[in-house]
Amino acid sequence: MGITSIRKPDARARRLAGVRSVRAPLLHEVDEERLVRLVAKGDRAAFEELYRRTSPWLAVRLRRRCVDEQIVAEVMQETYLAVWRAAGAFAGAAVGGTATGWLWTIAARRLVDAFRRRAHHAEPPPAAAVPAAAPAAEEEALAATVGGEVGNALRYLAPELRQVLQAMVLDGLSVRETAVLLGLPEGTVKTRARRARTAMRRALA
Repeated sequence: MGITSIRKPDARARRLAGVRSVRAPLLHEVDEERLVRLVAKGDRAAFEELYRRTSPWLAVRLRRRCVDEQIVAEVMQETYLAVWRAAGAFAGAAVGGTATGWLWTIAARRLVDAFRRRAHHAEPPPAAAVPAAAPAAEEEALAATVGGEVGNALRYLAPELRQVLQAMVLDGLSVRETAVLLGLPEGTVKTRARRARTAMRRALA
């Protein structure tokens, strides 16, 4: 099932709601953090608006890590169901977080879970190759996250080292989760993380 065939996950999510939508006017003018707050109150219109805004880029980011369209579709569905159920747990700007960052963390962990499930029956699907012609969106986001000279230095890391930093810094995954996501032994992840730190120190010296 391709990602283009995914319908909004409101069929199951709405059954979970059991409340009327708090239909705030002009939802398109509300930022993502406020939308999540409204979803936490059971606002289905806010949920649909959040899905409309975030699902395109979320699908792209998942595809960069997994070429199996069925897994991408499953992760998308599970992610938005998790958002509907757990929106009240979003801490937001109070702890320096963003709604999109929170959403991506959920999706990244669901993708790791999907890889683990598949690993019981077959090898994990290969990660999607990111074209070398232009920096991936994740690389730009990672550079923006750390900023300044550090962000610039990241661009010159070897791709295999940058992948590890993307998973551990941008996605907030543990060593074990990074190993599953990238299809690597945990020891290799630790080694690459050390190499990346060493390379960064040299670049900034």
